[in-house]
Amino acid sequence: MPLYPDVASTTTNFDVRQTIHPNRLRSMWLLLVGYRPRYVAAVAALGLAGVMNTLSLLLLAYLVDDVLVAQPENFLTLLALIAAVYVGLSIVRGLFAFVSGALAGQVSEAVALRLKDFLFDHIQRLTFSYHDKMPTGELIQRVTSDIDAVRRFFAEQAIGLGRIVLLFLINFSALMLLDWRLTLFSVAVVPVIGVMSLFFFRRVERAYDAFQEQDGVVSATLQENLSGVRVVKAFARQDFEVNRFEKENHKKFDLGKAFMMLHAVYWPVTDTLTGLQMAAGFAVGALMVINDQLTLGVFVTYMAMLGWIINPIRELGRLIVQISTGLVSFDRIASVVRNERELLGEGEPAPVSDLKGSVRFEHVTFAYEDGKPVLHDISFDVPAGQTVALLGSTGSGKTTLMALLTRFYDYTEGSIQLDGVDLREYPRHFLRANIGVVQQEPFLFSRSIRENITYGVQRAVSDEEVYAAARAAAVHDVIMEFPDGYNTIVGEKGVTLSGGQKQRVALARTLLKNPRILILDDATSSVDTHTESEIREALETMMTQRTTFIIAHRIQSVMIADQILVMDKGRIVQRGTHEQLMREDGIYRQTYEMQAQIEAELESELANV
Repeated sequence: MPLYPDVASTTTNFDVRQTIHPNRLRSMWLLLVGYRPRYVAAVAALGLAGVMNTLSLLLLAYLVDDVLVAQPENFLTLLALIAAVYVGLSIVRGLFAFVSGALAGQVSEAVALRLKDFLFDHIQRLTFSYHDKMPTGELIQRVTSDIDAVRRFFAEQAIGLGRIVLLFLINFSALMLLDWRLTLFSVAVVPVIGVMSLFFFRRVERAYDAFQEQDGVVSATLQENLSGVRVVKAFARQDFEVNRFEKENHKKFDLGKAFMMLHAVYWPVTDTLTGLQMAAGFAVGALMVINDQLTLGVFVTYMAMLGWIINPIRELGRLIVQISTGLVSFDRIASVVRNERELLGEGEPAPVSDLKGSVRFEHVTFAYEDGKPVLHDISFDVPAGQTVALLGSTGSGKTTLMALLTRFYDYTEGSIQLDGVDLREYPRHFLRANIGVVQQEPFLFSRSIRENITYGVQRAVSDEEVYAAARAAAVHDVIMEFPDGYNTIVGEKGVTLSGGQKQRVALARTLLKNPRILILDDATSSVDTHTESEIREALETMMTQRTTFIIAHRIQSVMIADQILVMDKGRIVQRGTHEQLMREDGIYRQTYEMQAQIEAELESELANV
């Protein structure tokens, strides 16, 4: 029987959200959909292995009383037969144990696979607001160590719990058949250990939850540091970062120490209780043998069986404590799964005809948090094919305004219309297929330059198309200078390329997508004036064919726009063409004059070098 009878149902079609239940053990059971028979078979195989073990112990009583003590005439024959039966029982027990381990291992890995695949897919579909607030390191923790804890729950803890319960029932039943009074006396400590285990379970659960949370903080700190290692080195802040990491890591150490202390307290107490119980049982059993109330063979079997009752119960306490870690990890996974996904397909069916690209904002207000708007009463019209520039200081709301157009966020008040249709009536995936964004800080994957350029196109792309997009972004000649050309592998986050090269590759990626609406979010901030001029000239032809929004700080980048919107503190404070705004006394002309003065001073300094 294959491990994954239906890979699609194991991963893509399995909705972990349906397993979320107030009862966490119920949730764990729901996770086993499709694998329950196999897991039950794994537990049953352990039970059958336990039966074989108990039969071998009962065989021991027969060996002592009816063979060794009685010394029958066919002594050697019986001895050989008993040895053969014992070996046979051992082999069968080993086979059942193997089958159980194999099945439990398969199921636990399958559950981990479906959890990891689903969680990765789910995280891709969560809203931008969620990702804005959730540290990357925390999400990595959920997908890695927390899922591994759930895997161990099924591979070791849940199956171990079933094994212990079955061993207790089987051996307890066998002991009751031998002598019920001695049996009841010998398990008196079991309820005490059970109560202790539940007591520790609650405390270990809280301690492990705190430990995992801090472990996530440590992972986030490490991830952030490695991502910004060049900044750290540039500012010689290694000691500061080391101290910051050591501080968080020491908190994790303290929480881990408290967590392990609970284990350190639990084990000696249970060892003492079980040791006293077994000693008392052996003493009572020995007295019964002396008083001829128990045969020697039954006493030997009793001693062996008592260990198979008391030790598993002692192990049960450890498993109950460990089970808490798996349940806590599932809770942490569930906290991510409970978040609503971004509904990419919500809205009316995509229009049959192509978008023209006309955009209208009417009294739009937006707030990340209730009662704290960051955009106030925004209104403007953009006919299809026009270029609109957004100018303003950092934090004035330019990027947020464009995030509303792509429905990364939904506006709080007012309306945004695209080709006369309210933006919310378009499915998000349709909007994003028709809107291209070149961000201020472009991200490149650790793949070839060609793969990065073609990333946004879900079809086969010819080399000529890739070259045309790269030429339009003024990066083709740069790429061809690399030994491997378009097959050059860029480093993590594109570190092989300069800032300007990365922005131009990102621009080529967007141009190849051929969107109806183009958003350039300060896309030329990391290029020199000459390169910026090249990109602007290459884009002029393409801008005439689409609606374009330019977010920029340089006046030179926005002068070509059909209309310029000057923003300040989430409001439009000026609007018009370059010539119109230069005739007004306001932020635009002040910015122009300041930038012109800075450039003149730089040119003067360069001329004197």
